[in-house]
Amino acid sequence: MKPFELQNLNLTKYLFFTGKGGVGKTSIACATAVTLADHGQKVLLVSTDPASNLQDVFSTQLDGKGVPIAEVPRLVVANLDPIQAAAQYRESVVAPYRGKLPESVIINMEEQLSGSCTVEIAAFNEFTNFITDESAAKEYDHIIFDTAPTGHTLRMLQLPSAWSKFINESTHGASCLGQLSGLEERKEMYKEAVDTLADSKLTTLLLVSRPEISPLQEAERASNELADLGVHNQLLIVNGMLSSFDDVISESLYNKQQAAISHMPVGLKNITAYFVPLRAYNITGMENVRNLLQKNILAMSDHSLNATNIPALDKVIDDLYTSGKKVIFTMGKGGVGKTTIAAAIALGLSAKGKKVHLTTTDPAAHLKFVLDETESITMSHIDEKEELRRYQEEVLKKARESMSEADIAYVEEDLRSPCTQEIAVFRAFAEIVERAENEVVVIDTAPTGHTLLLLDSTQSYHHEVKRTQGNVPEAVKKLLPRLRNADETAVIIVTLAETTPVFEAMRLEEDLKRAEISTKWWVINASLYATETTNQLLRAKASHEIEWINKVMELSQGNLAVIKWSPEDVKGSNLLALLGGMGYE
Repeated sequence: MKPFELQNLNLTKYLFFTGKGGVGKTSIACATAVTLADHGQKVLLVSTDPASNLQDVFSTQLDGKGVPIAEVPRLVVANLDPIQAAAQYRESVVAPYRGKLPESVIINMEEQLSGSCTVEIAAFNEFTNFITDESAAKEYDHIIFDTAPTGHTLRMLQLPSAWSKFINESTHGASCLGQLSGLEERKEMYKEAVDTLADSKLTTLLLVSRPEISPLQEAERASNELADLGVHNQLLIVNGMLSSFDDVISESLYNKQQAAISHMPVGLKNITAYFVPLRAYNITGMENVRNLLQKNILAMSDHSLNATNIPALDKVIDDLYTSGKKVIFTMGKGGVGKTTIAAAIALGLSAKGKKVHLTTTDPAAHLKFVLDETESITMSHIDEKEELRRYQEEVLKKARESMSEADIAYVEEDLRSPCTQEIAVFRAFAEIVERAENEVVVIDTAPTGHTLLLLDSTQSYHHEVKRTQGNVPEAVKKLLPRLRNADETAVIIVTLAETTPVFEAMRLEEDLKRAEISTKWWVINASLYATETTNQLLRAKASHEIEWINKVMELSQGNLAVIKWSPEDVKGSNLLALLGGMGYE
């Protein structure tokens, strides 16, 4: 791999950065914009990332139209708020029905338009203005987008049936239907925007990853999805590469990164790849933005820890045990270590004499490689792909009885959405939770608050049952009341001590609050700060975790455990190391 040096690249007018949350999309997009502007190019940078910290990066109050950056004369930055855009969009769709339909129907409509798909469509609706603006195309040499739309969103926008009467009339409750209603007048703009994305002379897609297995797999998925839609002009940027080592921690990190790169997913091997070195600092302030693609600065953070000690995971397990919790979830974004922590909790409760069932819906999480079954720990895996396939077949069979081929194409795309996948595994998930009648159930990954609220609606249940010609099992009827019972259910939020994972965890908690599901414990996983590394670069980087440890301490009201970054694969007997001695004083 070559270093990511802009002077050696022939960049197109439109640059779209995409990748898993927390891989450094915003940082690299900002550094690219500033570097190009510093070299005489007129640049517009547009962010649609809900976790964007662009205002901190540029120390400037930003808006959705574009603000010139005083320290970079040829740079204009627009910070679109997709959450606000989604709220405005949701209201524009629902408002005409207020006072005309029952309140229960209005609430259901609002919930249908509260998922991640709506946020992304609302964001795309906003930045379509920048892609199709002829005056902006003339004014700027480069227009850079921090966060590209997913393949799912683009496929939805390309479907002719998405603009038919069908979308305005369907209320089947699965996920994305209804989210494009009211946008008929913009379909030509959308077509132009999608065409621009697929034009390799105009657009480059920059896939950002870290040198880790999970983010690289996510980059491969995004690459394949977008290539299928004609977006072939792609580059891969691997962010955070360590180039040397001088202690056990830095050597282990170096070896882990090299192993991940050597086992690069097949779908990425034919894409030209570049790397950005691991930096010790958070990308805020113009000096750090300019240095990101140039040099490292090993300055320590001036934050200090707001606690004399932070517990390890064993304190969480003690609390779960003494409070008699029967259903325990580990929840958080992909790649934060939910599976390992779920397995460690199961092992800890088993050691205290509890009979435990451990399950996951994560296709990449093979529990048998993490933990062995024993008399007191049983394990299962909900196969999301199989559950989704079965669900899709049932829905399409019913749809073909009354729908045109064009409308069926839309239903097929709707059934590929993230929300629908959660609904597809819902019954299997409910059956697992039912085991809590006789044992403690520990679940790695659960339906989001949004999905639970969708299925809580009487109208949604009615439509789901009608479409699938099925019945609502007792396990499903009992599920939400059980999850809302804080005496019985605990949700453990898992995150990393970094900007984006913490922001995403905060949104997850809000999602759960809307579903009236309470949270108590937060776990920060893979903390470099807790390793007490002596490597100069890693020590400096670790010091910048303190700000986020303090933030999580505040969010959790002190109910926080920290697990240090492990140089080894955590499995089997090694899981015991997670239970004690990994907090710090």
